[in-house]
Amino acid sequence: MKVAVSAAGQDLDGPVDSRFGRCGYFIAVEQDTDQWEVIPNSSNASGEGAGIKTSQMLVNLGIKAVLTGNVGPKAMATLQAAGVKVYLGAGGTVRESLERYRRGELTPAQEPSVGQHHGQGKGASI
Repeated sequence: MKVAVSAAGQDLDGPVDSRFGRCGYFIAVEQDTDQWEVIPNSSNASGEGAGIKTSQMLVNLGIKAVLTGNVGPKAMATLQAAGVKVYLGAGGTVRESLERYRRGELTPAQEPSVGQHHGQGKGASI
């Protein structure tokens, strides 16, 4: 099963990016083999729809779980519709968040944690 972590850097020891749709990268890890790859998030500079575009990209790559700090309503709906589980509150390094996930310390979110346009710095409310 493939798990993706929103990341500010390009390796397992880089920090988690708390933003989902506007993070710079995702680190995707195949749980069965521990092989990982860097996925640049080309939607992070989108004027609108970054969360939806990012969600669709991850779904197309076969991601089944996402670890991130926050996710907005449209991205959450897109991921849930595709059966992707979202785990919020990831922090520290990518490696630390993956370890917490593997130990069962993260629980799947049922609703978004921020409002629309949150990652654009517009300060939208929940």
